[in-house]
Amino acid sequence: MTRKKRLAVARLWHEGNSFTPLRTAQADFERREWFEGNEGLARYRGTGTELGAVVAFEDARPDWDITVLRCASAPPGGPVEDTLYERIVADMLRGLEGQQWDAVYLSLHGALVTESEPQADLMLLRRVRAMIGSTPLGVSFDLHANISSELPQLVDFASGYKTHPHIDMDRTAARVLAELARLAEGGAKLFGAVKKLPVLLHSFNMRTAAGPMADTVNDAKAATTGSVKDVTVFGGFVWGDSPDAGASILSWAETATAATAVADDIAQKLFDRREQFRTSLPNPVEGLKTALQTPGLVCVVEPSDNPLSGGIGDTTGLLHALLEMKVDGESVFAFLYDPDLVQAAKAAGVGASIAAKLGGRIAPHFGTPVEAKAEVVALTDGRFVNEGPFETGMAVDLGETAVLQTGGVKVIVTSSCQAGIDPAYFRLHSIDLEKTRLIAAKAKNHFRAAFIERAAIIVDVDTPGPAALDLSVLPFRYLPAGMEM
Repeated sequence: MTRKKRLAVARLWHEGNSFTPLRTAQADFERREWFEGNEGLARYRGTGTELGAVVAFEDARPDWDITVLRCASAPPGGPVEDTLYERIVADMLRGLEGQQWDAVYLSLHGALVTESEPQADLMLLRRVRAMIGSTPLGVSFDLHANISSELPQLVDFASGYKTHPHIDMDRTAARVLAELARLAEGGAKLFGAVKKLPVLLHSFNMRTAAGPMADTVNDAKAATTGSVKDVTVFGGFVWGDSPDAGASILSWAETATAATAVADDIAQKLFDRREQFRTSLPNPVEGLKTALQTPGLVCVVEPSDNPLSGGIGDTTGLLHALLEMKVDGESVFAFLYDPDLVQAAKAAGVGASIAAKLGGRIAPHFGTPVEAKAEVVALTDGRFVNEGPFETGMAVDLGETAVLQTGGVKVIVTSSCQAGIDPAYFRLHSIDLEKTRLIAAKAKNHFRAAFIERAAIIVDVDTPGPAALDLSVLPFRYLPAGMEM
């Protein structure tokens, strides 16, 4: 009887904002994803995620035996605590040690930072490679990964998301898994090349439906032919302070010459478009006025405090402007992160009025609190399942939440800092999108995945926050010399 091939799977997915005052702790991972063992895969069956692709691979390849090691994922946020990072890595290495593997698959973000390590993904890859020797190692990354030029020397294949909003997580993992299977079954190794660009690209214009990123991704797709097997355009994560910061191109081909040539070519095309990534945004008052000129559901989003860019769910620039503006129709502010305020609302009960300080509790320098008398209009357990195209089918746990109404605005308050970007998020809070005039959200590009067809217009505005537009005010320490902002 032929021995089944053995695949080890592990995951550490976190996008770290180096400039937020918060740290990412184990509780943040436990609320989203924290498990070991194959039984944990059941919740991912049919989901548009990397682990959903692992389940599909397991179903399709009965000749493979899959072992799931530590899998940990938390919403984007501040640097991961050093001790927690070491624990996660130790769990992975313990699972890999002393075993005969035919392949190892890692699901990483690529912009992980810890309290003291700005290249945490790279350090993890070095340690895994040292543990597994020459065993084929494949990695999937987010489109916003800060890629190291050392990567092709550490892995046998890596690929990143090709869409933004990221609706191809499962397809990216499937690509990596297919290549690992090919290698394990005797296929020839590919050659990898990384071309770094000396520029920080803002993700405001990094959507792949249209614009400079779409053009570059299409160039990369067109170049993936013949001996060139995969090309990924990485925009980088500008709020992750790292020696690997900046945009990059990763290519894989049958020859080193082909891999280098295509990486250089696509990188030059991206660099030539760099000015198209620069943008200016209106202030919140201007943005609200612009949105409200359009009939129907309108959305105004505040990227500077977007949790998916490491925002803290606490700034008040947009909230102040919204409360000062008369909106004809139901308005919703999504959201504020304040567990204590949720508990105060719960203690008071639905229908009660409470004196509330809204926002400004973590970092008042980004905006003073809004002092308000608010009615508690809803309380929830914070649990729902994504139904939009981003992480479709994934269960989400916000912790307990409350909806407070003040000044004609419904303010969603949560016990964890996670973006409201899915229609099910609003349904959880008894928000009828068909009857809503305006949503003001702490969000950015991923919000558009589910709302670009639901909203008549989506307007980005600029406010103070940990993911603000002006990078020159941020205290970078590790950024490579000569980097354009």
